[in-house]
Amino acid sequence: MYLITYVDRVNIATAASEIRRDLGLSNTRLGLALSAFGYPYLLFQIFGGWIGDRVGPRRTLFLCGVIWAAATMLTGLAGGLLTLFLVRVLLGVGEGATFPVATRAMQTWTPPGRRGFAQGITHAFARFGNMITPPIVAWLIALLTWRGSFVMLGCFSLMWVVGWFWYYRDNPAEHRGITRAELDQLPNRGVLVRQEMPNVPWGPIAYRMIPVMIVYFCYGWTLWLYLNWLPSFFFNAYRMDIMKSALYSSTVFSAGVVGDMMGGIASDRILRRTANVRRARLLVVVGGFLGSFLTLLPIVLTHDLRISVVCLSIAFFFAELVIGPMWAIPMDIAPKYSGTAAGIMNSGSALAAILSPLVFGYVADVTGDWHLPFIGSLALLLLGAALAFTMHPEQPLHASDLELQPS
Repeated sequence: MYLITYVDRVNIATAASEIRRDLGLSNTRLGLALSAFGYPYLLFQIFGGWIGDRVGPRRTLFLCGVIWAAATMLTGLAGGLLTLFLVRVLLGVGEGATFPVATRAMQTWTPPGRRGFAQGITHAFARFGNMITPPIVAWLIALLTWRGSFVMLGCFSLMWVVGWFWYYRDNPAEHRGITRAELDQLPNRGVLVRQEMPNVPWGPIAYRMIPVMIVYFCYGWTLWLYLNWLPSFFFNAYRMDIMKSALYSSTVFSAGVVGDMMGGIASDRILRRTANVRRARLLVVVGGFLGSFLTLLPIVLTHDLRISVVCLSIAFFFAELVIGPMWAIPMDIAPKYSGTAAGIMNSGSALAAILSPLVFGYVADVTGDWHLPFIGSLALLLLGAALAFTMHPEQPLHASDLELQPS
């Protein structure tokens, strides 16, 4: 799911030059269309996570998948800025709840000592989606036009929807393929405790998760800059054709696959050695932010293609180290409400999904310099490293923190 959702949300980045030419859009207007995904994506982070906590991941993600698959196919029918904006809004509705609800699904299926790895490997597949999307979409555009490429990718999404609903179970103990040894490692031994669900303790969860959300916004700014504009950056800054820009973008995104995996593994390894949750999460998060800042800095100082590719790749690797530990933090802080907590955290990235493409497109139009917008990323990477120390994953919510009122 992580792979497919990212294919469907970043395919527009590879097709952007064709779409802009076909629909007669400026970079600023295209940036507006790109930002449309972020509005419902922001709205449905918390609401979608809450729904996942209430009705379960199986039904919630089935509905989400139907919506985002339909939106992907409808993108191929866009006839102008308005319709392009609306189908991107629909895509944001479908994908808005996916990661918070997936975190809720992992909460039941993952031992506490493997949460960083679970989040790392799933997000690594998201970055693998980033990596394979540019060449696949460029090939599909050559074969079917940009419109046909969206229809084809939407059909693949529907295949996942059917597979998910058939295979997944909210309660691990109800799955025919699981063993007793595996169940013994899971929370509640794989038995979903069926009890009256208390109201979500919004105040305590928000108080604990808002610092995490702000840190994740700092990460998300750079992420969405890469996702929305990287192929266009190579296409315009270095005068490449669409296939070459896609291949260079794929090279950069491949570094993120490794970063996601290593970040989750490193965080879990530190946790096993030290039994210190805060150290396990913050060491990797702060190191990732600082490493990304230092390696992205040359982008604004040189226009050499080889240096740009190397620096963008290494910077993306360090930025993606952040993912595994960050997505483990909602499960650390609010295990029973991990969908809601993850939704609050990912609202930071969703807000960045709105602002980052708008700012990049506007700066590129006004200045004509495709390197200049990276300055914003540099500032926020430093800010994220500093604010990471305001997060406290070592302090889970206890009964005394919660307002336990039956729903």
